[in-house]
Formats: sequence, structure tokens, C-alpha cells
Amino acid sequence: MKALLPLFIAAALGAIAAPAAHADSNDNWVVRFGGSVVDPKSNNGNLAGLGSSVSSSVRPSASLEYMITPNIGVDVLAAWPFQHDVKLSGLGKAAQTKELPPTFGLNYHFLPDATVSPFLGIGLNYTNFFNTKGAGALQGAGVSIANSWGVAAHAGLDVKLSPKWIFTADLRWVDIESDVKVSGSKVGTAKINPMVYGVSLGYRF
Repeated sequence: MKALLPLFIAAALGAIAAPAAHADSNDNWVVRFGGSVVDPKSNNGNLAGLGSSVSSSVRPSASLEYMITPNIGVDVLAAWPFQHDVKLSGLGKAAQTKELPPTFGLNYHFLPDATVSPFLGIGLNYTNFFNTKGAGALQGAGVSIANSWGVAAHAGLDVKLSPKWIFTADLRWVDIESDVKVSGSKVGTAKINPMVYGVSLGYRF
């Protein structure tokens, strides 16, 4: 996935350099507030020879998008820290962690003047894991999860409620794979790769 990062950067720079002007120059920004669910895929890899699973988490989220043209926007997604339990087969809960997953994206809006406009995008995610603690059989052990860079895919629908207000439903697939260490020794790689489901209310300005 990291091999795709230069392609994303090149695409973003190309879009920023696009000569087309936004017809509605005073409404280039869209700020959205809502909620997101980070839902890790099943079978999150083997840790210390045991199958692992990572729980889902729901948190408030917000995004800011700048419309370079009526069709092309660049955005950043932020959220309140998500919290996940890590379980191991036969041992139950073995760790708990928090994460912040800021995601930067380039979106294409197919019908920007319509009441309902679908969009697709590609982006770059950075996930910072923190406050990771051992639990159950690993209570008191030093457990750490490495931070992660990865590609993110984005799709959704904008529903125009008025010239200024927008309702958005979207989903993202995020590439998150992180090394896990216990007492400084690597015990495996957590392959989280979640779907992120979101709904939000947006305002153009």
C-alpha cells in the first residue's frame, strides 16, 4: 500500500493546480460534524500464536473540505479518540488501546449541483495508537501498538438540504496494519483494516 502514496500525492497536487475556478467562490468550504463507527475487519492476525480480534468503536467526528472546483474537493477527517479492546483466542480481553486516525483525502463529486450527489475519493491515513494497556492475561505487561500509515478509500452521498446545509452519509476503507509488542518484544502484526461508517451535517461557507 505504501507504494501508492506517491500516486496519491501526485493526484492531490494535480488537483490543486487545476485551473478551473469554483463558480460559487464564496462557498468553497464545507465543514461537517457528526459521528463515525470504526469497524475493524474480522480475523485481525495472530499475536503470540493466537488469533486476535479488535472491537468496534463509535465516536463524534468532524471533517473540513475545500472545493477546488465544483467536482473536486480535498478534505481532512478528525474524530474524538476511538477506543478498542483486543481479544486473543482462548484468553479473552488482552489489551485496550486508544487511537486517533486523521485522514486526508481527494474526492470527486459527480453531481455537485444536484440534490443528491455521490462521490468517490482516495486518501492517506495516519493512525496514532496511545494509552495501550495490557488486560486479563497481560495485565501489568507493557503492551504497545505501532503507529500506522496507509491508504484510505472513500465513498458517500451528499444530500442538499438547502443552498448552505448538507447531510452526508459516507464510508471509508482504511489500511491499518501495526506491529504489536509485549515487554518490548514483537509478538505479531495487528491487521485492523477497518470500515469507517459516518453520518454528518455539513455547512457551506
